[in-house]
Amino acid sequence: MQSLKSGLENIHFDDRGPKDDFAIVFLNSLGTDFRVWDKLLYVLGERFRTVRIDKRGHGLSTNFKNDISIESLAKDVSNLVDYLNLKNICLVGLSIGGLIALEFIKQRPNICNKLILCDTAPKIGSKEMWTERIKRVKEGGIEAISDDILARWFSTYFLKYSADELQMWRSMLTRTTKSGYIGCCEAIARCDLTEQAKTINMPTLVLVGEEDGSTPINLVQNAASLIRGSIFKVIKKAGHLPCVEQPNEVGSIFLQFLENNK
Repeated sequence: MQSLKSGLENIHFDDRGPKDDFAIVFLNSLGTDFRVWDKLLYVLGERFRTVRIDKRGHGLSTNFKNDISIESLAKDVSNLVDYLNLKNICLVGLSIGGLIALEFIKQRPNICNKLILCDTAPKIGSKEMWTERIKRVKEGGIEAISDDILARWFSTYFLKYSADELQMWRSMLTRTTKSGYIGCCEAIARCDLTEQAKTINMPTLVLVGEEDGSTPINLVQNAASLIRGSIFKVIKKAGHLPCVEQPNEVGSIFLQFLENNK
Protein backbone atom coordinates (compact mmCIF):
# COMPACT_ATOMS: atom_id res chain seq x y z
CA MET A 1 0.00 0.00 0.00
CA GLN A 2 1.40 3.39 -1.05
CA SER A 3 0.58 6.65 0.72
CA LEU A 4 1.96 10.08 1.45
CA LYS A 5 1.21 12.84 3.93
CA SER A 6 -0.39 15.92 2.36
CA GLY A 7 -0.95 18.46 5.09
CA LEU A 8 -2.92 16.58 7.75
CA GLU A 9 -4.24 14.00 5.29
CA ASN A 10 -2.98 10.55 4.37
CA ILE A 11 -3.34 10.24 0.60
CA HIS A 12 -3.52 6.76 -0.91
CA PHE A 13 -1.98 6.31 -4.35
CA ASP A 14 -0.76 3.68 -6.78
CA ASP A 15 2.48 4.10 -8.77
CA ARG A 16 3.35 1.38 -11.25
CA GLY A 17 5.25 0.81 -14.49
CA PRO A 18 8.69 1.98 -15.61
CA LYS A 19 10.15 4.55 -13.25
CA ASP A 20 11.07 7.18 -15.82
CA ASP A 21 10.26 10.87 -15.61
CA PHE A 22 7.10 10.66 -17.77
CA ALA A 23 3.93 9.45 -16.08
CA ILE A 24 0.20 9.40 -16.74
CA VAL A 25 -1.54 10.73 -13.63
CA PHE A 26 -5.18 9.68 -13.26
CA LEU A 27 -7.72 11.75 -11.30
CA ASN A 28 -10.99 10.02 -10.43
CA SER A 29 -14.64 11.02 -10.50
CA LEU A 30 -16.91 11.85 -7.57
CA GLY A 31 -17.86 8.74 -5.58
CA THR A 32 -15.17 6.48 -7.06
CA ASP A 33 -11.67 5.46 -5.99
CA PHE A 34 -8.72 4.80 -8.25
CA ARG A 35 -10.02 1.34 -9.19
CA VAL A 36 -12.24 3.15 -11.69
CA TRP A 37 -9.19 2.98 -14.00
CA ASP A 38 -8.42 -0.75 -13.55
CA LYS A 39 -9.79 -1.92 -16.91
CA LEU A 40 -8.10 0.90 -18.82
CA LEU A 41 -4.72 0.20 -17.23
CA TYR A 42 -5.02 -3.41 -18.34
CA VAL A 43 -5.52 -2.18 -21.93
CA LEU A 44 -2.64 0.29 -21.74
CA GLY A 45 -0.32 -2.45 -20.52
CA GLU A 46 3.03 -1.79 -18.85
CA ARG A 47 4.67 0.58 -21.33
CA PHE A 48 3.81 3.72 -19.31
CA ARG A 49 4.36 4.76 -15.74
CA THR A 50 0.87 5.26 -14.31
CA VAL A 51 -0.01 7.06 -11.09
CA ARG A 52 -3.49 6.94 -9.54
CA ILE A 53 -4.68 8.80 -6.47
CA ASP A 54 -7.66 8.60 -4.13
CA LYS A 55 -9.15 12.01 -3.39
CA ARG A 56 -9.68 13.08 0.21
CA GLY A 57 -12.54 11.13 1.73
CA HIS A 58 -12.54 8.60 -1.13
CA GLY A 59 -11.03 5.13 -1.24
CA LEU A 60 -8.40 4.85 1.48
CA SER A 61 -7.52 8.55 1.68
CA THR A 62 -8.43 10.43 4.84
CA ASN A 63 -10.47 13.60 5.32
CA PHE A 64 -9.55 14.49 8.90
CA LYS A 65 -9.53 18.25 8.36
CA ASN A 66 -12.70 18.21 6.23
CA ASP A 67 -11.23 20.98 4.12
CA ILE A 68 -12.10 20.00 0.57
CA SER A 69 -11.83 22.42 -2.33
CA ILE A 70 -10.68 22.03 -5.90
CA GLU A 71 -7.57 23.94 -4.80
CA SER A 72 -6.79 21.58 -1.90
CA LEU A 73 -7.42 18.51 -4.07
CA ALA A 74 -5.04 19.88 -6.71
CA LYS A 75 -2.48 20.60 -3.97
CA ASP A 76 -2.64 16.93 -2.94
CA VAL A 77 -1.82 15.98 -6.54
CA SER A 78 0.99 18.54 -6.56
CA ASN A 79 2.45 17.06 -3.36
CA LEU A 80 2.29 13.58 -4.88
CA VAL A 81 4.02 14.74 -8.07
CA ASP A 82 6.83 16.22 -5.97
CA TYR A 83 6.99 13.14 -3.74
CA LEU A 84 7.50 10.95 -6.82
CA ASN A 85 9.81 13.54 -8.45
CA LEU A 86 7.74 13.66 -11.63
CA LYS A 87 8.82 16.32 -14.14
CA ASN A 88 6.73 15.48 -17.20
CA ILE A 89 3.15 14.24 -16.90
CA CYS A 90 -0.04 13.65 -18.81
CA LEU A 91 -3.00 14.45 -16.56
CA VAL A 92 -6.17 12.44 -17.05
CA GLY A 93 -9.19 13.94 -15.28
CA LEU A 94 -12.59 12.24 -15.07
CA SER A 95 -15.54 14.43 -13.98
CA ILE A 96 -14.35 16.31 -10.84
CA GLY A 97 -10.92 14.97 -11.81
CA GLY A 98 -11.07 17.30 -14.82
CA LEU A 99 -11.59 20.29 -12.54
CA ILE A 100 -8.66 19.15 -10.40
CA ALA A 101 -6.53 18.80 -13.54
CA LEU A 102 -7.35 22.34 -14.70
CA GLU A 103 -6.58 23.72 -11.24
CA PHE A 104 -3.32 21.74 -11.06
CA ILE A 105 -2.17 23.28 -14.36
CA LYS A 106 -3.04 26.70 -12.94
CA GLN A 107 -0.92 25.97 -9.84
CA ARG A 108 1.92 24.14 -11.62
CA PRO A 109 2.00 25.27 -15.28
CA ASN A 110 5.34 23.69 -16.19
CA ILE A 111 4.87 20.02 -15.30
CA CYS A 112 1.84 18.88 -17.29
CA ASN A 113 2.57 18.61 -21.03
CA LYS A 114 -0.47 16.62 -22.16
CA LEU A 115 -4.06 16.68 -20.96
CA ILE A 116 -6.92 14.20 -21.26
CA LEU A 117 -10.34 15.29 -20.02
CA CYS A 118 -13.07 12.67 -19.67
CA ASP A 119 -16.75 13.49 -19.12
CA THR A 120 -16.07 16.84 -17.52
CA ALA A 121 -16.31 20.59 -18.00
CA PRO A 122 -14.80 23.66 -16.31
CA LYS A 123 -18.17 24.27 -14.65
CA ILE A 124 -20.40 21.30 -13.77
CA GLY A 125 -24.02 21.75 -12.73
CA SER A 126 -25.67 24.58 -10.85
CA LYS A 127 -25.45 25.60 -7.20
CA GLU A 128 -29.11 24.65 -6.82
CA MET A 129 -28.50 21.14 -8.18
CA TRP A 130 -25.57 20.54 -5.83
CA THR A 131 -27.46 22.01 -2.86
CA GLU A 132 -30.29 19.56 -3.47
CA ARG A 133 -27.92 16.60 -3.77
CA ILE A 134 -26.09 17.57 -0.57
CA LYS A 135 -29.43 17.85 1.23
CA ARG A 136 -30.41 14.34 0.18
CA VAL A 137 -27.06 12.88 1.26
CA LYS A 138 -27.21 14.63 4.63
CA GLU A 139 -30.70 13.27 5.24
CA GLY A 140 -30.40 9.74 3.86
CA GLY A 141 -26.74 9.03 3.23
CA ILE A 142 -25.21 8.25 -0.16
CA GLU A 143 -27.54 5.24 -0.38
CA ALA A 144 -30.44 7.68 -0.87
CA ILE A 145 -29.03 8.89 -4.18
CA SER A 146 -27.28 5.72 -5.38
CA ASP A 147 -29.94 4.63 -7.90
CA ASP A 148 -29.96 8.07 -9.51
CA ILE A 149 -26.16 8.22 -9.63
CA LEU A 150 -25.73 4.78 -11.16
CA ALA A 151 -28.30 5.65 -13.83
CA ARG A 152 -26.10 8.63 -14.80
CA TRP A 153 -22.87 6.68 -14.63
CA PHE A 154 -23.80 3.86 -17.00
CA SER A 155 -25.45 3.18 -20.33
CA THR A 156 -28.86 1.54 -20.60
CA TYR A 157 -27.17 -1.64 -21.86
CA PHE A 158 -24.82 -1.86 -18.87
CA LEU A 159 -27.65 -1.17 -16.41
CA LYS A 160 -29.70 -3.98 -17.96
CA TYR A 161 -27.08 -6.67 -18.53
CA SER A 162 -24.30 -6.10 -15.94
CA ALA A 163 -26.19 -6.51 -12.67
CA ASP A 164 -23.35 -8.20 -10.79
CA GLU A 165 -20.75 -5.61 -11.75
CA LEU A 166 -23.26 -2.84 -11.13
CA GLN A 167 -23.51 -3.99 -7.51
CA MET A 168 -19.75 -3.59 -7.14
CA TRP A 169 -19.98 0.01 -8.36
CA ARG A 170 -22.85 0.65 -5.97
CA SER A 171 -20.65 -0.62 -3.15
CA MET A 172 -17.80 1.66 -4.17
CA LEU A 173 -20.14 4.65 -4.31
CA THR A 174 -21.91 4.03 -1.01
CA ARG A 175 -18.66 3.28 0.86
CA THR A 176 -17.33 6.72 0.02
CA THR A 177 -17.24 8.75 3.23
CA LYS A 178 -20.21 11.05 3.66
CA SER A 179 -17.95 13.99 4.50
CA GLY A 180 -15.74 13.31 1.48
CA TYR A 181 -18.68 13.09 -0.89
CA ILE A 182 -20.40 16.22 0.45
CA GLY A 183 -17.11 18.13 0.53
CA CYS A 184 -16.49 17.36 -3.13
CA CYS A 185 -20.07 18.33 -4.04
CA GLU A 186 -19.53 21.68 -2.32
CA ALA A 187 -16.18 22.11 -4.10
CA ILE A 188 -17.75 21.47 -7.52
CA ALA A 189 -20.61 23.87 -6.77
CA ARG A 190 -18.12 26.67 -6.05
CA CYS A 191 -15.89 25.95 -9.04
CA ASP A 192 -15.84 27.72 -12.38
CA LEU A 193 -12.60 27.28 -14.32
CA THR A 194 -13.91 28.50 -17.68
CA GLU A 195 -11.27 31.23 -17.98
CA GLN A 196 -8.54 28.77 -17.00
CA ALA A 197 -9.68 26.34 -19.71
CA LYS A 198 -9.23 29.08 -22.31
CA THR A 199 -5.55 29.40 -21.37
CA ILE A 200 -4.70 25.71 -21.92
CA ASN A 201 -1.98 25.47 -24.55
CA MET A 202 -0.95 21.84 -24.77
CA PRO A 203 -2.11 18.74 -26.65
CA THR A 204 -5.55 17.99 -25.22
CA LEU A 205 -7.95 15.10 -25.76
CA VAL A 206 -11.57 15.41 -24.60
CA LEU A 207 -13.83 12.34 -24.32
CA VAL A 208 -17.46 11.87 -23.36
CA GLY A 209 -19.78 8.87 -23.14
CA GLU A 210 -22.68 8.95 -25.59
CA GLU A 211 -25.15 8.33 -22.75
CA ASP A 212 -23.50 10.42 -20.04
CA GLY A 213 -26.24 11.59 -17.68
CA SER A 214 -23.95 13.69 -15.49
CA THR A 215 -21.98 15.74 -18.03
CA PRO A 216 -23.91 15.45 -21.31
CA ILE A 217 -22.30 15.56 -24.74
CA ASN A 218 -23.11 19.22 -25.42
CA LEU A 219 -21.59 20.35 -22.11
CA VAL A 220 -18.36 18.45 -22.73
CA GLN A 221 -18.18 19.53 -26.37
CA ASN A 222 -18.56 23.15 -25.31
CA ALA A 223 -15.72 22.62 -22.85
CA ALA A 224 -13.55 21.19 -25.62
CA SER A 225 -14.26 24.24 -27.77
CA LEU A 226 -12.62 26.44 -25.12
CA ILE A 227 -9.28 24.66 -25.53
CA ARG A 228 -7.41 25.60 -28.68
CA GLY A 229 -6.69 22.59 -30.92
CA SER A 230 -8.29 20.01 -28.62
CA ILE A 231 -9.46 16.68 -30.01
CA PHE A 232 -13.07 15.74 -29.15
CA LYS A 233 -14.37 12.15 -29.19
CA VAL A 234 -17.73 10.58 -28.29
CA ILE A 235 -17.61 7.03 -26.89
CA LYS A 236 -20.66 5.06 -27.98
CA LYS A 237 -22.51 2.69 -25.62
CA ALA A 238 -21.06 4.40 -22.54
CA GLY A 239 -22.30 6.69 -19.79
CA HIS A 240 -20.29 8.87 -17.43
CA LEU A 241 -17.51 6.28 -17.00
CA PRO A 242 -16.38 5.23 -20.51
CA CYS A 243 -13.15 3.80 -19.07
CA VAL A 244 -15.33 1.18 -17.33
CA GLU A 245 -17.77 0.37 -20.11
CA GLN A 246 -15.53 0.73 -23.18
CA PRO A 247 -11.93 0.34 -21.97
CA ASN A 248 -10.66 -1.07 -25.27
CA GLU A 249 -11.94 1.86 -27.32
CA VAL A 250 -10.85 4.42 -24.75
CA GLY A 251 -7.45 2.76 -24.46
CA SER A 252 -6.99 2.79 -28.24
CA ILE A 253 -7.81 6.52 -28.38
CA PHE A 254 -5.45 7.20 -25.46
CA LEU A 255 -2.59 5.34 -27.13
CA GLN A 256 -3.09 7.11 -30.46
CA PHE A 257 -3.15 10.50 -28.69
CA LEU A 258 -0.02 9.74 -26.66
CA GLU A 259 1.84 8.35 -29.69
CA ASN A 260 0.98 11.37 -31.86
CA ASN A 261 2.03 13.84 -29.18
CA LYS A 262 5.42 12.59 -28.04
